[in-house]
Amino acid sequence: MRRVTMPSWPSWMPIEPFIAALVATVGLAALLPAKGAAAPVADGASSFAVALLFFLYGARLSSREALAGLSHWRLHLTVVLSTFVLFPLLGLAARGLVPYVLTPQLYTGLVYLCVLPSTIQSSIAFTSIARGNVSAAICAGTYSALLGMVVTPVLAGLLLHSSGAGFSAQGPADIALQLLAPFLAGQLLRRWIGGFVIRHKKVLGLVDRGSILCVVYTAFSAGMVHGIWHQVTAARLLALLGVEAVLLGLVLCLTSVAARRLGFPRGDRVAIVFCGSKKSLANGLPMASVLFGAQSGLMILPLMLFHQMQLMVCAVIAKRWSHDSTDADGGREGSLPSERSSPDAQARPVHA
Repeated sequence: MRRVTMPSWPSWMPIEPFIAALVATVGLAALLPAKGAAAPVADGASSFAVALLFFLYGARLSSREALAGLSHWRLHLTVVLSTFVLFPLLGLAARGLVPYVLTPQLYTGLVYLCVLPSTIQSSIAFTSIARGNVSAAICAGTYSALLGMVVTPVLAGLLLHSSGAGFSAQGPADIALQLLAPFLAGQLLRRWIGGFVIRHKKVLGLVDRGSILCVVYTAFSAGMVHGIWHQVTAARLLALLGVEAVLLGLVLCLTSVAARRLGFPRGDRVAIVFCGSKKSLANGLPMASVLFGAQSGLMILPLMLFHQMQLMVCAVIAKRWSHDSTDADGGREGSLPSERSSPDAQARPVHA
């Protein structure tokens, strides 16, 4: 009997499977939005998926490894400052683009993007490809995600509440109930279920992706029902892409320069650049659904566009840096980025 193999994702496709699934989910929400009696069902499924997602995060995180990484505090502090200080300041600076370049709603989404924590998976993957300090990237991404549960709703409240952006003052309490409580429950039960979660991480990874797709469908469905998509034109979307390209470029350059000026070795500089320039789609979408409710559809559009952009740009940078590691082996102190590109270094698809 011949063995049947599942078809693999074509290497020539310009986008990775998860991004394609996101686009398909948005299309489904546009054609068949959850409305009427189906809306509460979709909201309930989304809330359950979010709680399950953060429960698995808690069950996966090793407390011992997280505490051991605290010794590299200068690197982690640099990443935190980039994530929760530099990004928000640049987001606030974009206020002058309203309403000429960005609509008030897109600007709100941009500021919300800027207060989100960094990614974990993609930061680690790109740091590994570029031959940087992978262990530092693991800790930096983890600490950023943990801080984000508290810092993100606080910053969102400070920066967005006064603008009437639909931010709820109950948001931080909802975050604690829907996100932090399941995470802590996962940590408490990790002693008994941690091994199972780690052994089945590939299967459980589908839960991660599925929960995010559920949140996207619910958010975009609400946007269709409330008719908010008529507020965005193609020209506005192109303008938003341009603003986000400038934002990403500035952060990449500033983190690279700052890491070098602070005297970090090459491996640490690579980790700082990749961890300090990312924004987490996995954390951002669930938080947006809690903080903004029915208005989250348009609020998450800047995040979804930035997510794809950061993956594409950082994949190119990681490949270029993959051969610039002679200083890590005791040779010359190479600069970032390298002028040489690796013809055979292939960046694997990564997720935020």
